[in-house]
Amino acid sequence: MQAFKTRRNRIRSSRALGFWIAITINYYGLTAQITTPTKDTSDRLEEIVISGTLQEVSKSSSTVPIELYTAQFFRSNPAPSLFEGLFQVNGVQPQVNCNVCSAGDIHINGMEGPYTLVLIDGMPIVSGLSTVYGLFGIPQSLIDRVEIVKGPASTLYGSEAVGGLINVITKKSSHAPRFVVDLLQNSWGEFSADIGGKLTIAKNHHLLLGLNSYNYQQLHDKNKDNFTDIPLVQRASAFAKWNIQRKEFRTFSVAMRWVGENRWGGDIRWNNQFQGGDSIYGEQIATNRWEIFGTYQLPTIENIKLQFSGNGHNQHSYYGKLNFQANQQILFGQLLWNKSVYIHSILAGFAYRFTYYDDNTPATFSYSTMNTLGINMPSRVHLPGFFLQDEIVCNNRSKLLFGIRYDIHSVHGRILSPRVNYKWNSKNNLHILRWSLGNGYRVANIFTEDHASLTGARAVVFQEELRPEQSWNSTINWNYTASKKSDLLCTMDASLFYTHFSNKIIADYESDPNTIFYSNLNGYSVSRGISANINTQFHQRVTANFGVTVLDVFVQEAGTRWTPLFQSRFSGVWLLKYQLPQIHTTLEYTGNFHSPMRLPLLGNLDPRQEYSPWWSLQNIQVSTKINPRFSINFGIKNLLNWTPAKRNPFLIARSHDPFDKKVEYSTDGQIVPTSENPYALTFDPSYVYAPNQGRRLYFGLSINF
Repeated sequence: MQAFKTRRNRIRSSRALGFWIAITINYYGLTAQITTPTKDTSDRLEEIVISGTLQEVSKSSSTVPIELYTAQFFRSNPAPSLFEGLFQVNGVQPQVNCNVCSAGDIHINGMEGPYTLVLIDGMPIVSGLSTVYGLFGIPQSLIDRVEIVKGPASTLYGSEAVGGLINVITKKSSHAPRFVVDLLQNSWGEFSADIGGKLTIAKNHHLLLGLNSYNYQQLHDKNKDNFTDIPLVQRASAFAKWNIQRKEFRTFSVAMRWVGENRWGGDIRWNNQFQGGDSIYGEQIATNRWEIFGTYQLPTIENIKLQFSGNGHNQHSYYGKLNFQANQQILFGQLLWNKSVYIHSILAGFAYRFTYYDDNTPATFSYSTMNTLGINMPSRVHLPGFFLQDEIVCNNRSKLLFGIRYDIHSVHGRILSPRVNYKWNSKNNLHILRWSLGNGYRVANIFTEDHASLTGARAVVFQEELRPEQSWNSTINWNYTASKKSDLLCTMDASLFYTHFSNKIIADYESDPNTIFYSNLNGYSVSRGISANINTQFHQRVTANFGVTVLDVFVQEAGTRWTPLFQSRFSGVWLLKYQLPQIHTTLEYTGNFHSPMRLPLLGNLDPRQEYSPWWSLQNIQVSTKINPRFSINFGIKNLLNWTPAKRNPFLIARSHDPFDKKVEYSTDGQIVPTSENPYALTFDPSYVYAPNQGRRLYFGLSINF
């Protein structure tokens, strides 16, 4: 009995440590977070992170500031995909880019989706062709945590990690449930299912398995434009991770994932017989993707690891009468060597990445005087590189990290990416100060990254041969942890960041309503801001989490300064939670808000609003634990029933004439206003800034063994 009481007290203590309060404030890159523990900080379990330095370290000792979100965080607002779940992360904005197929990407601190690198277990498996769908189809029941690094990480991860990275860490087999089922159904007809579990194949061989399915097949046209409000989707994915326990705790794991999806949106009269035609408009995208990645620690005295990944992405799609076919394969491998020498922790690595890309657009066509029709020339890019990092322990209160990466791009040549980080902590470790300076670079592929280049009736014009984009970023981060013997946990984390871009590629939608122009910026672009979060826990029952971000994003070119499209200056998130332990029930109220952002108009006569209004998505949830293995949850999403159509005469320009058959042009190619087309518009679905789904009820069921 005494042993049982001791164990029960330990459980109570660990539960108390799970509740915390945080406050974060961001202003021109400033982030603040406050946490007050119920016990002395030495008693708290340290959170482990790997994304900042490619090594497992405690979050407090990491030289690089990393935001960590557990699987429980995303359960406060359950969603069919991780993409939608990120709406609750401060400074991270899932952006919907198309009113027809709801393609989207992730903005971090005002930087667009292609600047964000998505990883699974530290491996860069989400390639350029799949940035639109990369966060869909990850079995959420197997996610342990999500680590987010804001700012360039090209020194360790190479191209595409310019704005930051999102690292999805799956559960270890020792911590995974034997069997888990999560089901979610809402009143719009969306249904998702997550099934996961683990198997012990042999004494030291463990297999983690997961299946994810999402299905939505109901037509909704609540804004009365004869187009689907959200696309019809059928998606399935399978995940398997094999862990082998080796001698001396050496690492060996291999994981595989497959994702298949069919997505359709458009005129509600559309069916397969209209595919590729010019009478009824529809966008149909079929995606098939496989991935394999793993880590093997060599049986040597030195700590040497081999990391590898490969993926293939095949897309067959129709955007109206435009047929887009693309195929991409990426092979990646790197050898890491870690060595501690006195006060130095050295990490060195050789990396190699091969990218094969082919599609049926001008991106892979070559023309010559002998062949005016052009010949297909698939892109083959070799990218070997070397990186070196040295973390120096100056004393027991400060660390200094130097890193450099040298890549040789087979098309663009030599690329150098340095960085420096500094960390200082107070004597009692309550104050932590971090500073970083780093460089990032990215090689763009327009047709795989900018959805607008494929949809609508606009022509795509490249005004020059596009060069790699480069950026410099500096961040100051301050963390404060207060230790009080009370029922309150409090932590403050503040970051000030500034990012300067050169050679940035910005699509010009406004010079000509019939054309999208692409070129490198002849000037510079800046993204700076402030972010703040507040999380509070009172008596283990009431939790409050508030976050605010203030951004200043602008472009300077030829003496002119302007704000890019889809940039919200103010945004915020919140979570309010109240627990009723007597009946094992939790009440949660979550939401976010966004200030006005500039939107793409098609000319001076366009009647739609140039700026979005302030808007907010709010949700409430009630979850009840019936017994240790069975729980239910139900709630309301989009409580205010907000959609972008609220203050606009229409969202999709000329949805009744998607092939511009009735559009008239002047002799100089400009659109002429007519009685049928009084606003001089062409078909365009890019005017979108928020999801088109209104209020909906949902019900969830979870079984966990």
